[in-house]
Amino acid sequence: MANPVKKIGIAFNSQIAESIPLSEEIAEFLIQRSVEVAVRCPLQEKTLRTCIATNGFDALVVLGGDGTMLRATHLCAAAGIPIVGVNLGMFGFLMELQPNEWRDYLPRLMEGDYRLEKRMLMQAEHLRDEEVLNSSLVVNEVVVCRGQYVRPIRLEAEVDGAHMASYVADGLIASTPTGSTAYALAAGGAILPPELRNILIVPVAPHLSPDQSIILSEGVVVTIRVNSSHQTVFSVDGHNPVTMENGDYVRVRGSELNARYIRFRGPGYFYRTLNRYLEQNPSLPDSSRG
Repeated sequence: MANPVKKIGIAFNSQIAESIPLSEEIAEFLIQRSVEVAVRCPLQEKTLRTCIATNGFDALVVLGGDGTMLRATHLCAAAGIPIVGVNLGMFGFLMELQPNEWRDYLPRLMEGDYRLEKRMLMQAEHLRDEEVLNSSLVVNEVVVCRGQYVRPIRLEAEVDGAHMASYVADGLIASTPTGSTAYALAAGGAILPPELRNILIVPVAPHLSPDQSIILSEGVVVTIRVNSSHQTVFSVDGHNPVTMENGDYVRVRGSELNARYIRFRGPGYFYRTLNRYLEQNPSLPDSSRG
């Protein structure tokens, strides 16, 4: 049993038309059950950020898809606010509830009848001549890759200051276990259970270079160094890419912060969801989906 939830925030992806009336319906449902709805607004509104900064609610209900959930995690991680997602997207791999399930499960929040799943986050720093240019919290992955020109780049990977491998490739991914089912999976990486705290390294289109993903030990620091005159960029969780110069590097480590997701089902949900996710893959022929 977890702490009963008495005050809730509701955030939605306003680009999904059905999210707005659904947020109203959920708010009315909760208010009728004596739950205070502290805020109901689009995820990008300043009002939500203010409520999070002041710990204005006990949990956040998020309406949207996995991208919406990623943005909500970035917002809530520092405050330690748990999130439960209602899926209005395509796959909804991070989401706990489908649109036809929330009436059955949300009342369990008030009773404390749920479990809190803590997931690893990473901290990524972009450095040049030992100077930190920027630092970002990472939910899924850090990608160091070629820019707009279609030519491979040279990258050096280090673990705890020791050389690990050299790559000639389109790029290199450093992923959390959560991100192992996202871009890292598309690039041929291993799938990690969400409770692990290991960093996954996955090359993207390597040329005569190591082509297997590598699961690193918990607690290590990974450095990805640019050794190329070709245009190179890095991106965190799919955000706008940042240009890197030759000699720049990205340093990645586990964060002290965690993503906190509310779960109503047992840990086996991950594998059931994964199986459903793979069966929905549109690239598979119908005969392979059973």
